[in-house]
Amino acid sequence: MWIFFAAGSALFAGATAILAKCGIRKTDSTVATAIRTIVVLVFAWIMVLVAGSQDQLGSLGGTTLLFLILSGLATGASWLCYFRALQIGDINKVVPIDKSSTVLTILLAFLLLGEPIGLFQGIGVALIGVGTFLMIEPKPAAERAAPQKRGWMLYAFGSAIFASLTAILGKVGIQGVESNLGTAVRTGVVLVMAWLMVLVTGKASLVKQVPRRELGFICLSGLATGASWLCYYRALQDGPASVVVPIDKLSILVTVAFSYLVFHERLTARSGWGLVLVTAGTLAMLL
Repeated sequence: MWIFFAAGSALFAGATAILAKCGIRKTDSTVATAIRTIVVLVFAWIMVLVAGSQDQLGSLGGTTLLFLILSGLATGASWLCYFRALQIGDINKVVPIDKSSTVLTILLAFLLLGEPIGLFQGIGVALIGVGTFLMIEPKPAAERAAPQKRGWMLYAFGSAIFASLTAILGKVGIQGVESNLGTAVRTGVVLVMAWLMVLVTGKASLVKQVPRRELGFICLSGLATGASWLCYYRALQDGPASVVVPIDKLSILVTVAFSYLVFHERLTARSGWGLVLVTAGTLAMLL
C-alpha cells in the first residue's frame, strides 16, 4: 500500500510547483511560504484529528521530537530556497535541480540508515545526474522574454540539499509515530521558521499587499503540499526511503506537463533528453 501513497505524493507535489508559481508573480516568495504553511498546518492537524492520533502527542520521546524538529527546520529551509528559485527562475530548470536531491538522499540513506545501494540504484544516480545537467542548459537569447534574475540556481541547489536532509531526518523521526501526527509537528516547526524569516527580513508589511488572486493560488499550493506530505510520510513510514523518495521525484513529469500548459515553457531537445534520463534513472532505482 505504501507505493500508492508514494505515487499520490508525486502527483500532489507536481501540482504544488505550478500553483506556487502562479501565486508568486508579484508576491514575495518568503511571505508566500509563510502564508501557505498556515494552510498546510491546518490541513495536517485536521488529518490528525480524523486519524485520532492527537493523544500520542504527549508520549513523543525526546529523540523522536528532536528529529521531527530538525526535519521541520530542514523543510523550512528547503521551501524558502525552492520558492525563491521558482520566483526568479524557470520551472523547467528549477524543478530538475530540486529533484536531484534523490542522489544525495540515497547516499545519506546508505551512510546513516544502512540502506544498501544496488546496481540499478547506482545506474539511476548516474542517469539523474546527467539528466539534470542537460535540463539546466541556459535559455537561448532569442527565446528570452526577459532576462532572468541571478541566483536562482544557488537557491535551487540549496532546496535540493535541505530536501535530502528532510527525508533522512523525517525517516528517523517517524519511527513509532503515527505519520499524520509526525507531519503536523514538523509543519508547526516550519510555520514558526517561515514567519520568523518574514519578521527578520522586515517583510511583515507585505502580507497585506498580497493580491487576492495570488493569495488563492498560494492557499491551493498549500493544500496540494499538505496532501503530498501526508502521502509522502505515510509511505516513508512503511517503505524504504531509497525507494519512496525516487517515486516522489517522478512529480517532475507532472510539473513539466503543467508548466507547458500554464506557462508555455517548452523543453528543448537537450532538455527533453535530460527529462528522459532523469525519469529513467528514477525508475531504475525501483528495480
